[in-house]
Amino acid sequence: MAVRKLKDYENIALIFENLKDVLNFSDVFGRKNAVHIEIGSGKGTFLVSQAIACPEVDFIGIEWARKYYRYAVDRIGRKGLNNVRLIRTEAASFIEKNIADECVDCFHIYFPDPWPKRSHHKRRFICGKNIAQMIRCLKTAGRINIATDHKEYYEWMRNEFKPFEDKLQEADFIKPAGARENELVGTNYERKYIKENRNIFTLAFLKRTAQNI
Repeated sequence: MAVRKLKDYENIALIFENLKDVLNFSDVFGRKNAVHIEIGSGKGTFLVSQAIACPEVDFIGIEWARKYYRYAVDRIGRKGLNNVRLIRTEAASFIEKNIADECVDCFHIYFPDPWPKRSHHKRRFICGKNIAQMIRCLKTAGRINIATDHKEYYEWMRNEFKPFEDKLQEADFIKPAGARENELVGTNYERKYIKENRNIFTLAFLKRTAQNI
């Protein structure tokens, strides 16, 4: 079986080293539309299906693993999707330093690394500091959509969100466009976990309006 040769699509890849300040989405996409950010894009399964289903929305995917990042860039480039950009960087720092206040419509976080060892819990993305940064970046009524197969991490996340009840209200989880009838998200990870008979847990929140804070 021939190994697929991955291409670098400069119009898809955002080079972190070239960013000197806060990202201007209008400059990146050449238009002013709703912006969704996926944290941990893997091979781009969610981004491809969602970008096709929602051409009026612009998507930014953040992925640290180089092999997954390159695969996703190639995949999205081959599809000719102009409403997706990918960046290879550490998500927490990127959001804190390069995303402006109240400019994001939705954060998607699907099957984040649970770092199950207690000594590694400090590496989990979902924590008070990162939740506060996402709230800062969200527009009013902006959404956070989360799915995990790890029950302990799910309970951890619920506890981490509790101090922010004055700024976030729990909401119904919205299934992405690529989810099949028996799926909640439609990613490669979920399809693997369903075969292993794992339970999938979801969380979703909306940023409260100023009147409700």
